[in-house]
Amino acid sequence: MTNSNVIIHSQDLDRIDLKIVEALREDGRIAFAQIAERLNVSPGMIRMRYNRMVEMGYLKVVAITNPLRMGYEAMAMIGVRTDGKRMLEVAERIAEFDEVVYMVVTSGRFDIMAEVFCRDHADFLRFITEKLYSIDGVRESESFLQLKIVKEVYF
Repeated sequence: MTNSNVIIHSQDLDRIDLKIVEALREDGRIAFAQIAERLNVSPGMIRMRYNRMVEMGYLKVVAITNPLRMGYEAMAMIGVRTDGKRMLEVAERIAEFDEVVYMVVTSGRFDIMAEVFCRDHADFLRFITEKLYSIDGVRESESFLQLKIVKEVYF
């Protein structure tokens, strides 16, 4: 299985489209000819449908790396509380940092949840103190260091 991430929205897609997506989820580098053979259709049909799904924003294929093998030893989720009226501005600023790989604005205890990858604990400490808390509007944060990835699925 290759490291690929297939993101799709299923409305307005038929059975063949969904089978193409399924094949790409198994192996993001699979040849259109192989998918066509599985589905008993022409490679041209697969290519056309793939291109249509990409153009319409239904499908995106990207490489997924293993952060541990890439030298990132400190991974964490950070819950951030902000000054309410500055929440979206704070979110945009946090999203600019290279260490941030995933971020959402949420309801509940935290206004923002950000996943960060840092080289080591010293790098993580620099991120928190020199970057995160340098943003006007960040009131407080709580960090959850990731000790082990038990399940990781890309939908």
